[in-house]
Amino acid sequence: MRRWFDTIVMSVVVSAVPSVAFAQAKATKRTPTPAPAPSGAKVYTATCAACHQPTGTGLPEKYPPLAGSEIVSGDEERLIRIVLHGLRGEVEVQGEVFNGDMPGWGGNLSNAQIASVLTYVRSSWGNVGAPISTPRVAQIRTTTAKRKVPWTVSELAKISPRAAP
Repeated sequence: MRRWFDTIVMSVVVSAVPSVAFAQAKATKRTPTPAPAPSGAKVYTATCAACHQPTGTGLPEKYPPLAGSEIVSGDEERLIRIVLHGLRGEVEVQGEVFNGDMPGWGGNLSNAQIASVLTYVRSSWGNVGAPISTPRVAQIRTTTAKRKVPWTVSELAKISPRAAP
């Protein structure tokens, strides 16, 4: 009787093995889950906070505040161009003139990271601005791909009167 029972148990176990192997193989063929969107706050802390400060207040005369900034809440194309390629020369924010060059981050940050950090900045410290989409950043990156130097305020004004800081 015991032998008969062992034989039945063994045949059930053996017949289950291909099913388990099939299920595992099927599971490995699934499309991987996409990586989560980058955190705008984390990108800001790692990339922007040294100059613009953790609270978005900037540094007097050198780096403008992002909190309450008309540039941040204004034209998204201008903002994306500045982050992609940088800004040099004088810029006026909240009636104060700043003259610290900002490097371009397009070579270091992905479209998703730029969209994420700009959306974070546009919704932090009292700012109210629409989210920035990854496809919009990609579009502007493509349009400005040949650019190798930072923008100036006057160049941004020539592109679009709305785009001038």
